[in-house]
Amino acid sequence: MASNPSVESVKERYEAAGQSQVFKFWADLTPEQQSTYLGQLNSLDVERVNRIWKKAVDVEKELSSGSAGDEEITPLPDDAFDTILGAPDKEKEWREVGIKAIADGRVGVLLMAGGQGTRLGSSDPKGCYDIGLPSHKSLFQYQAERIARLQTVAEEEQGKSKGSVIIPWYVMTSGPTRKPTVAFFEKNNYFGLDKKNVIFFEQGTLPCLTMDGKILLQSKSEIAVAPDGNGGLYAALRSPLSPDNTTHNVLGDLEQRGITFVHAYCVDNCLVRVADPVFLGYSISKQADCAAKVVRKTVPTESVGVVALKGGKFSVVEYSEISKEQSERRDAGGELAFRAANIANHFYTTDFLKRVESFEGEMAFHIARKKIPHVDLTSGEFVKPAKPNGMKLELFVFDVFPYAHHMKVLEVERKEEFSPLKNAPGTGSDDPETSRADLLAQQKRFLQAAGATVGDGVEIEVSPLASYAGEGLQTAKGQKYSRSGLVESAEELDALK
Repeated sequence: MASNPSVESVKERYEAAGQSQVFKFWADLTPEQQSTYLGQLNSLDVERVNRIWKKAVDVEKELSSGSAGDEEITPLPDDAFDTILGAPDKEKEWREVGIKAIADGRVGVLLMAGGQGTRLGSSDPKGCYDIGLPSHKSLFQYQAERIARLQTVAEEEQGKSKGSVIIPWYVMTSGPTRKPTVAFFEKNNYFGLDKKNVIFFEQGTLPCLTMDGKILLQSKSEIAVAPDGNGGLYAALRSPLSPDNTTHNVLGDLEQRGITFVHAYCVDNCLVRVADPVFLGYSISKQADCAAKVVRKTVPTESVGVVALKGGKFSVVEYSEISKEQSERRDAGGELAFRAANIANHFYTTDFLKRVESFEGEMAFHIARKKIPHVDLTSGEFVKPAKPNGMKLELFVFDVFPYAHHMKVLEVERKEEFSPLKNAPGTGSDDPETSRADLLAQQKRFLQAAGATVGDGVEIEVSPLASYAGEGLQTAKGQKYSRSGLVESAEELDALK
């Protein structure tokens, strides 16, 4: 597209696409408003918007009519699934493979951090949230310190020089969270990481549409837009890093650094093992191009999506799509047949991430019908509707699973790796209090596994800088700790006896 388009050429494009209503108030705008608005209209691929809307509506119709709903849902095949539960030898073997890949500079991390803490009563990005630990560290800080510790562990175990191992961290924000996220990192000096290895990029948006696919206006000089879902991650990897840096994107940065393996996760899990060497090593050993880390579904009625086969292809099957009989079915070992609960924790090869563009057009966006404030085309007034009047279109991060050539699934222990932060304080589940309790309980287990005794009611916060997953705490062996507190290094434990 030309960098300075004429009004006529952009109008023609929108008229041909059946979206000429976006010019309804053109004559009311100042020259400055016209210039800014024309830039927004020109940068939007309106033909793609129409294609996405049509496919989403067509697929939804197929599903509701039952013509696509007869795809058989079956459990994961044995050769695509493994577990670390009760398998310490396999876990150790995979960890070694993962640590070597990290030490060789082949691993990067993608963080999906576009959400705001609205449900938590905060307007800040979710990663800034303090779950009430003794240290008052945010989720971002915990994850940064896990990266820092893992870099050190890889250096020590693989005989690399101090500071030579780097795990680049790619942080995906949304429009509203980008500035505050960057400001939070800068204020906290990137939590000790080198800022050149923390790369921010932005989730894409799509126009909000009427029920019949027409673009809604936020104002007379602005299209109404909404984030395109966490599955917008893949297109965002190809987009410019920022308006000021249009020549670089994440895929290019991965290539430039020689990153071949990528770990992706969501910001709101306080137990997440960032760049988990076990998961990486498993995926690399199995030659996966895409893999999912899962936890065991606890009871048949737990309302959670599971990784399974749908029509013979890997998918996340929502709770509502599985019959009561299927949800209760047991395998030969007595476990739930559909138990691989999805926790948005994935492995990709860089080659797979590049390949997504080739099949992106085949993936159907999901329709969310919402109450969307907009400018009424007849009156020109800003309207806040009382009932759903339009749709937002989203891709989910797992929508790529059916297109993987070598999809693998690894089951891990829920209490060690998954405690999501979804709900307001005091809710009683998936809230700040459960996150805090789960993290401190894990750190107590780290100390006990190292041979320590921790007194009843004693809470010891072990910084990720001291231990990534329980390693490095040998000095605790035989010790009894009777005082609560925070330790940033294993040496500081002596003060808590």
